[in-house]
Amino acid sequence: MKPLTLEWVAKAEGDFVTATRELRSRKSPNYDGACFHAQQCAEKYIKARLQEAAIAFPKAHDLVDLLALVAPLEPALNPLQAALDSLTSDAVEIRYPGRSATKADAKTAVATAREVRRLIRTRFGLPI
Repeated sequence: MKPLTLEWVAKAEGDFVTATRELRSRKSPNYDGACFHAQQCAEKYIKARLQEAAIAFPKAHDLVDLLALVAPLEPALNPLQAALDSLTSDAVEIRYPGRSATKADAKTAVATAREVRRLIRTRFGLPI
């Protein structure tokens, strides 16, 4: 695996750990943070896959746009389109006043990130 791909994977793992920790926290859970880091995890795993395949991608955060780039390589991600769209929207909206994530939102976000993580790590031959 390319060194830069490994860096993307490491960053994605950091976000995954943070998202799951915030979701599971018994004292002062940060569900907004869980949603944000779940989105970041999915984004970075998709970018890692694109990086490894030498496919250029923009400095963008919309997971559906990134899905369009990676879909030819990873068609197994296609069924996640609606979940990725929701994850992008939720992660942006909860960063500002007016809306806060619920535990259910955080569970859904982390589950989506977990599935993206599983698919990409499997492709890379990494343990899940």
